[in-house]
Amino acid sequence: MENTSCVVTGAARGIGRGIAELMVARGHRVVVTDVDGEGAARTAREIGAAEGVAQDVRDPASHAEVARVAAGHGDVVAWFSNAGVGDDGTLVDLTEEQVRRLVEVNLLGAVWSTRAALAAFGPRGGDLVLTASLSGLGPVPGLSLYAATKAAVVSLASSVSLEAPRGVRVHALCPDGVDTTLVAEMRPDGLAKRLVSSGGHLLSVEETAQAAVDLVGSRRVVRTLPGWRGAAMRVGQLAPSLSGPALAVFAAQGRRRLR
Repeated sequence: MENTSCVVTGAARGIGRGIAELMVARGHRVVVTDVDGEGAARTAREIGAAEGVAQDVRDPASHAEVARVAAGHGDVVAWFSNAGVGDDGTLVDLTEEQVRRLVEVNLLGAVWSTRAALAAFGPRGGDLVLTASLSGLGPVPGLSLYAATKAAVVSLASSVSLEAPRGVRVHALCPDGVDTTLVAEMRPDGLAKRLVSSGGHLLSVEETAQAAVDLVGSRRVVRTLPGWRGAAMRVGQLAPSLSGPALAVFAAQGRRRLR
């Protein structure tokens, strides 16, 4: 059987690790990358991935190197740009370091990943899956810059899906809050934490990873998880000035559930 490989960034833990496990189960030789190089190597050993690589997605050259490593294990047929950070707080509360990290990891990291993936896919084509967020589809006070970076990722996927060569499919997954370290480390008394917790329950890593992997081979460009929350967010996007009362209700629901 011909070897095929795939890349999963930000995969030492959380959603990325879940995606990598599923792709290993599908028979691909998976390259796990993470800024935590030891964590990436450990995850690769534990799940049977081909290799774990230290990668800072802010470095454009790192993506070309990861593509080279993946090609050494087989034809690259899938690339999951999953690495991200989630500093919460109002725009004026964020430090300059946080602002730069959010933009450079969440947006530029996705840009460099996308360019590398498009160059890595051969004549057989492939799938690029970008982990975006439900917050990228509408106003989310308390996560304004994070939401802006994820909105840009959704836009990137939508446009590049029409630029990509034949046989290459580009997708953006927009999950609601997921039970990960990123959400756990949000300010416990912050508005973002309340809004993320308002949907009834946090999505599990397993169901989010499955949704990402299910996009492989499909023509769907943007998928929200769950679907009904996506519809609600788009309403807020159409009329942000009118969404304040609804967001207040969601925040109150989140506060009760956190209690």
